Amino acid sequence: MAEMTPYELMGGAGVVRHLCQRFYAIMDTDPSVAELRAMHPADLAGSSEKLYMFLSGWLGGPALYMEAFGHPRLRQRHMPFAVDSSARDQWMHCMQLAVDELVLEDWLKAKLIEAFYNTADFMRNQPE
Repeated sequence: MAEMTPYELMGGAGVVRHLCQRFYAIMDTDPSVAELRAMHPADLAGSSEKLYMFLSGWLGGPALYMEAFGHPRLRQRHMPFAVDSSARDQWMHCMQLAVDELVLEDWLKAKLIEAFYNTADFMRNQPE
């Protein structure tokens, strides 16, 4: 029997979409991440949808982002933005709060946060 993917362990599309919506709702309302919020468009719906599409494949579900846009090239796509440790930490703050709200086993939440942190840290493109 094959191991379940994180996508499956989380509960699939509905849970991943909810995570993305909560992530951007937190970003939109938490004044402590104003610097990160300013890097995004006024309407976050498109950003939320793209994150959902990316996370779907990244977590082992359908490769929606790749099907629509090709390879994510995350670092290249983030180069127009000054991503430093502060931006990374603000992004992680929003994701941590959104993940904390999910009804998942603690070990799975910890694995998700570790993977999100590693990816967010890789996006840094500014010297410290």
